[in-house]
Amino acid sequence: MILKSHLMANLPPDWPIDPFPQIQALLQRDLRKVVVLDDDPTGTQTVHGVPVLTKWSVQALADELRTGLTCFYVLTNTRAMPLVAAQALNTEIGQNLAQAMRQTGRAVVLVSRSDSTLRGHFPGETDALLAALGQPMDATVIMPAFMAGRRRTIGDVHYVGAIGNTNNADGEEWLTPAGETEFAQDKAFGYHASNLKAWVVEKTGGRIAFDEVSSITLDHIRTGGPDEVMRQMLAVPAAGVCVVNAASERDLAVAVLGIMQAEQVGRRFLFRTAASFVQWRAGIAPRSLLSRNELLSNETNQHGGLTVVGSYVPKTSAQLAHLLQRSILDGLHVYVLEIEVARWINEDTRADDIVHAAQQVDAQLRQGRDVVIYTSRALISGTDAASSLDIGRRVSTGLVQLVQQLTVQPRYVLAKGGITSSDIATAGLGVRRALVLGQILPGVPVWQLGAETKWPSVPYIVFPGNVGGDQALAEVVRLLS
Repeated sequence: MILKSHLMANLPPDWPIDPFPQIQALLQRDLRKVVVLDDDPTGTQTVHGVPVLTKWSVQALADELRTGLTCFYVLTNTRAMPLVAAQALNTEIGQNLAQAMRQTGRAVVLVSRSDSTLRGHFPGETDALLAALGQPMDATVIMPAFMAGRRRTIGDVHYVGAIGNTNNADGEEWLTPAGETEFAQDKAFGYHASNLKAWVVEKTGGRIAFDEVSSITLDHIRTGGPDEVMRQMLAVPAAGVCVVNAASERDLAVAVLGIMQAEQVGRRFLFRTAASFVQWRAGIAPRSLLSRNELLSNETNQHGGLTVVGSYVPKTSAQLAHLLQRSILDGLHVYVLEIEVARWINEDTRADDIVHAAQQVDAQLRQGRDVVIYTSRALISGTDAASSLDIGRRVSTGLVQLVQQLTVQPRYVLAKGGITSSDIATAGLGVRRALVLGQILPGVPVWQLGAETKWPSVPYIVFPGNVGGDQALAEVVRLLS
């Protein structure tokens, strides 16, 4: 672990000129729509006023291309799938999108949005998209920095940050190379390299060599500005891969402007990024966090709120443990229901347990108590990546079936974890198209559900598993209590 202040002490200062006005000016001339294929719903954590599709027929994609909005998301949930299924889905969406583009005459900027801690199907998804589009790209751009989640790339090394509480660094941010974090030990998407060039080599199985990966450095961004970024992007070899460093929001904005300037002279890129990139590339101005009154305008609903925690990452478990402290539970009058995962993946006990759980939740919601449902914290893994994903799917399916069986409309729904929030949105609530309202905490988006859903008027909070401090989950439950 390295103190952020120490690591950044020798870096040049941020580029002094705000690039955002220039980005918006370029968007007035660039009519391409930013289309984001999101491997779980948490990628909407930096935007607002943007639609999210869970269905991707040619007609649905064409309808979105015809709107005046600069961006839309397609929720693929491919991080919950084996590689073959994820590639097949990207192929289908890529082909449908190509047809929708021909129908509408609209071109797009295509983003494959994935996890800022480097978990996901790379290069499987980008390979499938490139093949499906049938159009060559000048380069694939890797840009995983995400400031709201304290993910920074410095010297081509990707870091995961956390706020420390040691005697000599209370409140300071500590950075850990991503390959040394618990995220790199993921059963399905584990890796070793923290250097993004080495990570590309590792993930491609050596198909792309280390010296074949280009890099936009912080010196390029902070000393040369957008024009230098553009020059570097123009120099990337044909069909190459380029990683982009960023340690601040200004770095991200400068890099995006330079990339857009390269696009203006004819370069075409496919992007594999975290959430921060989308906000800048689509020219979406930051907004303040959503207030309670904005989310709960319909105070006639006196039922309890519903929180469903499915994520197993250590960050989620720490946040859940804080919420479950007796002093907090007593103050909030929260009803807690623990789901025994071992019983839910057993076909002999699964159905009865789900029915019983739904009855308990309905009774508590009707009485006006907020309910927190969480899966038992002992992680049950398979023998390989595919079997581990299958166990996760069965657990998530059980949570979906529970939500489907509820008869009482809660005041709000909060889903904790990317796969959990995706499955509950699409299968549990029947979302086909939602609108991102904004964020309730930095990096925690809130959706407005469409009229087709089970509970159209209910705010849906998509809480990523690996975002926020230990008190973040309790903070949201308290705000909405």
